[in-house]
Amino acid sequence: LCKAFEKLMKDKFQMSSMRELTFFLGLQVKQKKDGIFISQDKYVAEILRKFGLTDGKLASTPIDTEKPLLKDPDGEDVDVHTYRSIIGSLMYLTSSRPDIMFAVYACARFQVTPKASHLHAVKRIFRYLKGKPNLGLWYPKDSSFDLVAYSVSDYPGASLDRKSTTWGCQFLGCRLISWQCKKQTVVDTSSTEAEYVVAASCCAQVLWIQNQLLDYGKSTTGGCQFLRCRWISWQCKKQTVVATSSTKAEYVAAVALSSTKSLTRMLHVTNILSAG
Repeated sequence: LCKAFEKLMKDKFQMSSMRELTFFLGLQVKQKKDGIFISQDKYVAEILRKFGLTDGKLASTPIDTEKPLLKDPDGEDVDVHTYRSIIGSLMYLTSSRPDIMFAVYACARFQVTPKASHLHAVKRIFRYLKGKPNLGLWYPKDSSFDLVAYSVSDYPGASLDRKSTTWGCQFLGCRLISWQCKKQTVVDTSSTEAEYVVAASCCAQVLWIQNQLLDYGKSTTGGCQFLRCRWISWQCKKQTVVATSSTKAEYVAAVALSSTKSLTRMLHVTNILSAG
């Protein structure tokens, strides 16, 4: 398949073939017989040295769940340029480390007037990375093509402006192919609404991924028809949506939701699931 793709590209574009990919834009790529592993452990070591954070105790988690980050107007000021540089370096690391994404995005909200408490939270991320520098993304060769999505909302942590932070990830079999972390633009009045907001966002991403898979299957012949997704499993904190799509993309879904009269019209998960 790789050889056929290489020939197709060379026929269409003027290009040359180099050796097997091992490093790309800071990403280390290890291609093995049973799969591909993508990591950034060299980059982790580099930014630890750059910001002088190679020493210190290790942290088991990237964020302290007992102490939510606040604006801290009376706290000690820290250098804005240094803080933003650190955040930028960590942002790039989320390309292969979704485990730190929530913590990094939480710290990134205080780049205008960062305080010592915010810098302490950032240093905790580095202490976590120091203890787990070799984590990365593993894409096994043999895995199903079932699309599984997870979504969750941090409603209790929305203490600043009552706008929750939502997080979602999508797996194709055992392969993590997409993940998101976003602060919502609407104010949630309950945890149910917060979960419904993230459900709508995750639903849009799932539909986009499924359409991509269908396009790949339709644009090829014979052996590539396996790219068509058969099952979609969607796990939310307050409800579980299990949708089955046939070759005609017909959905059979079971959704259990409480009253959500105050939600905006953009949140139309049930309509999408019922329409197919």
